[in-house]
Amino acid sequence: MEEKKLDLNSVIGFILIFGILMFMLWQNKPTDEELEAQEKAKQEQVAKEQKANKNDEASFVNEIEEFSANSASDSLKLIALKNKLGAFAYSAVNASNDETIVESDLLALKFSNKGGYLSEVRLKEFVDYNGNPIYIIKDNNASFNINFGTSDSRILNTKDLIFTPTVTKSGNATVISMKLKVSESKFLEYRYELKDGDYMMNFTIRSQGLNDVINASQDLNLNWSLKTYRHAKSISYENRYTEVVYEYEDGKDDYLGQRELSEDTAEDVTYVAFKQHFFTSVLLSDSPIKTATLESRNLVQNEDVDTVFTKAFNVKFPLQLKGGELSQSMDWYYGPTDYKILNKYDRNLDEIVPLGWGIFGWINRYLFIPFFAFLSSILPYGIAIIVMTISIKLLMSFVQYKQFLSQAKMKILKPELDAIREKYKDNKMKAQQETLALQTKAGASPMAGCLPALIQLPVFYALFQFFPSAFDLRQKSFLWAEDLSSYDTIAELPFKIPFYGDHVSLFPLLASIAIFFYMRLTTGQQVATQPQQEGMPDMGKMMKYMMYFSPIMMLFFFNNYASGLSLYYFISNLISIGIILVIKNYILDEDKIHAQIQEKKKKPKKESRFQQKMKKMMEEAEKQQQMQKKRK
Repeated sequence: MEEKKLDLNSVIGFILIFGILMFMLWQNKPTDEELEAQEKAKQEQVAKEQKANKNDEASFVNEIEEFSANSASDSLKLIALKNKLGAFAYSAVNASNDETIVESDLLALKFSNKGGYLSEVRLKEFVDYNGNPIYIIKDNNASFNINFGTSDSRILNTKDLIFTPTVTKSGNATVISMKLKVSESKFLEYRYELKDGDYMMNFTIRSQGLNDVINASQDLNLNWSLKTYRHAKSISYENRYTEVVYEYEDGKDDYLGQRELSEDTAEDVTYVAFKQHFFTSVLLSDSPIKTATLESRNLVQNEDVDTVFTKAFNVKFPLQLKGGELSQSMDWYYGPTDYKILNKYDRNLDEIVPLGWGIFGWINRYLFIPFFAFLSSILPYGIAIIVMTISIKLLMSFVQYKQFLSQAKMKILKPELDAIREKYKDNKMKAQQETLALQTKAGASPMAGCLPALIQLPVFYALFQFFPSAFDLRQKSFLWAEDLSSYDTIAELPFKIPFYGDHVSLFPLLASIAIFFYMRLTTGQQVATQPQQEGMPDMGKMMKYMMYFSPIMMLFFFNNYASGLSLYYFISNLISIGIILVIKNYILDEDKIHAQIQEKKKKPKKESRFQQKMKKMMEEAEKQQQMQKKRK
């Protein structure tokens, strides 16, 4: 069967279809008035929800404050409060709806007495793209709740109840105890232990004396949710790496993906991470969680409007009672998505960093990460990228040499191959046999050029994963790029180009130009090795289209990507151009290669088993064709 290849008409057709789609998108885009109306409607809805929540909260707090202000001996009021909260009325009367503030050298935390959970988390060493502090939790974007039934047939949510805080110091650790009390000896406790120099907090949920209060026949469900704040200049780029990652079944790891709504259920879960590209919130459990339900929802529908949050995450799982009491040892991590930091905990948290699966991840873990860490410790980050690129290209230069040598051999054999095809143009099977025989004798094969290219793919893909995940590049400048982990900008456009953006990035532009000249150098060599076949499209034209199409795709695709990645591709292609010129002009001698091929053709060549099988299959296929022709 002849291989189908794209002709000029098909290319024109694709271009026309693409143009029509772009025109339809432009025609159907919402007007400024419609965008303003959508934003106004969203703001009104949020305002209504906040007002309703505030009204409910104010009513509840007023009730508690009213009881707290009066003597607990006011029996009528105490009975009314007990009717509302049951056994936990004691905690409401003896606590306040304030916040408890605690800091370490790395984290500034606020604990809400109502609910007993973290209401604010600020990372003290980092700022966002505008220079504002990095908040992972702030202004009610997170919720932590345990839902349970009581022995007097009530359903309670801890987020609605008042906890009593206690803060104590123990060495370099600060212990925060939040107790939801039935009495001084009966309570539900959240215990946090924060240490200096550590993004990880010990966290324990336990109850004491509540075996006659909590209804053991009903499920106790823990629910943790978070709306992730935008921290980076490019919303789409940050959102691409914002996702739920979780570990389950003794070391397996997975993620929910990037759909508008992603849901999954996992068993024996040991941690759940809400990753916000360069910052991560992780809830870890010392004992596997039997079943967890996870959800991820994309909040960015329009980047011009949805500029505060990127995604909404939620996880829900049951808690197990032991002897009628609750005891669950866990940990919280609030910190950077930095491979070096996460890997130190030895709890498989390095899987949160998307380094690639299989061999790609191994290359990053054991080669690129330590090598780049060494270079960046002695060089500026931009220079470290250049040195790393040069080192990799020089290491892989032998692959390019093998690839170019194979192309040179095929170019030399092309006249003979064309003669074989012309001689057996009416017998394609015979032409294939003779072609294979000639290539075997000459020691040249199209596959010899493909294999070196395949060897480069793992390195190419590993680096594609490495640069967007390199936390060390965050907010590091180089030349005109203010942040190597985000796109560089040399010009702001007064309009937005679909799939491109409203700015011009120089590093992707330079990389695209370098790719163009690299393809121009290699395309001629590739076309020269292609056989002329009747009825097939002109390969020269096809290669020419690709020579222009690939750089344009690069320009559009990388305009919003990290400038560090574009810098790598720019330098990489410049070096590839230099290596090809050196190989072509100073190393390879086509006359010498031609003489070597002629010598090889004279010597008897022992065929491999694979070649023997291929030859036998072709001969059998040719016999069948001849028999079919005789029958006709």
